[in-house]
Amino acid sequence: MAEAKPLRIVHCFRSPIGGIFRHVRDLAELHSAAGHQVGILCDSSTGGAHEDKLFEQIMPFLSLGVTRFPIGRSVSFKDLAALVESYKLIKELQPDILHGHGAKGGVIARLIGSLLRVRRYRVARLYSPHGGSLHFSRGSLSGQGVFAAERLLERMTESISFVCDYERATYETKIGKPRCDATRVYNGISERDFGRIAVQTDSVDFAYIGMLRDLKGPDVFINAFAEAERLAGRPLTALIIGDGPDLDRYRRMVEQKGLARRIDFRPAMPITQAFALSDIVVVPSRAEAMPYIVLEALAAEKTVIASRVGGIPEILGSESEALVEPGRADLLGAVMAQALGDPDWSRRTMPSPEAFRSRFSAAVMAQDLEALYRTQLSRI
Repeated sequence: MAEAKPLRIVHCFRSPIGGIFRHVRDLAELHSAAGHQVGILCDSSTGGAHEDKLFEQIMPFLSLGVTRFPIGRSVSFKDLAALVESYKLIKELQPDILHGHGAKGGVIARLIGSLLRVRRYRVARLYSPHGGSLHFSRGSLSGQGVFAAERLLERMTESISFVCDYERATYETKIGKPRCDATRVYNGISERDFGRIAVQTDSVDFAYIGMLRDLKGPDVFINAFAEAERLAGRPLTALIIGDGPDLDRYRRMVEQKGLARRIDFRPAMPITQAFALSDIVVVPSRAEAMPYIVLEALAAEKTVIASRVGGIPEILGSESEALVEPGRADLLGAVMAQALGDPDWSRRTMPSPEAFRSRFSAAVMAQDLEALYRTQLSRI
């Protein structure tokens, strides 16, 4: 039997920050190790020194290189220029697979893939929402427009790859059952991420780690911290670690609540360094798909307290005591106080390392996606 031909894979996404970037980095490393050629196309206007270091780390796995140019968050006429530029660059790379991640990445991969197909170029167009457009409301005009666009783009898609069952169910509720192929491939993390990370001597009680924008809930974390302090009856400590557009507003919020001496801010840093600063990681998001921070924290044997959103219940268990309704700082604070005060709480509520590892492995994720790529390419 002939050996399968290596694939040329290009991942398209907007912002090289957070879970999507982590997802693509893991895929690039594992697919490169399997003999495939991988490239990245993304925005040049987001990310900082931390992300620059991450790009440096994955460059050895990107034989098709990294292409960056401005891609805005909001839809605008500037997107036409971005699409033209993307088309020129992707055409030169001659990919077998165009995999779009997030709303903007999905548009770029599918439109450009379709233009290449018109020119009789054989390329498979894949899409992973990663939340993205699914965060819009069905009742809003903007949401209706976005969902109509998603429906139209299905005609230019070989397969949609959802990162969790919740994401697939949300898509079907808001947009409809996909008219193209669709599957679910859980996010996974690499073997080097498994293993307890001990805290330093200057560690704090709680840590928020992630993007600093309201969707991720830093404001909920601040209010919940104040409630946890009230219930504990003593001063507590916390860190907010990350970068984002609302940093100054959260700093003002901490100062106005008189918490500046007990809640400190740190810029984005390697996740292993962040985990060394606290044993309890709080994920107070208002919406999520399948957040890597939860997977990474559990692999590092941290205690995770989170909002009941997205695929998080698929990780922690739908009935987990560690889950609270999104936006409820009072409930979140109560669980934070309980976790800090009960030495047996974490063992009782967190999934076992063995069960967790068997479900959320990056190796399994990469193998499943490679199989999907080959299946879709064979049908063109």
